[in-house]
Amino acid sequence: MNVNGLVIMLVRTVMRKLVGKGVDYGIDRMSGGRKTRSEMTKAERQQAQRAKQTVKRARNAARLVRRLK
Repeated sequence: MNVNGLVIMLVRTVMRKLVGKGVDYGIDRMSGGRKTRSEMTKAERQQAQRAKQTVKRARNAARLVRRLK
């Protein structure tokens, strides 16, 4: 493999990681509340915890789909 192929492979790997981080950040922003934990009621904290678990499952599903491609 020549240098050009290695550079392209490196760029693709970096871009894949950056896009994955961007997707994760976007999911966090959409699922997270606007309040801090101290401002939340107990019910809101429990809902936020459930949302976090759902997001974790969604991320795992997205990773699985990416692997299958």
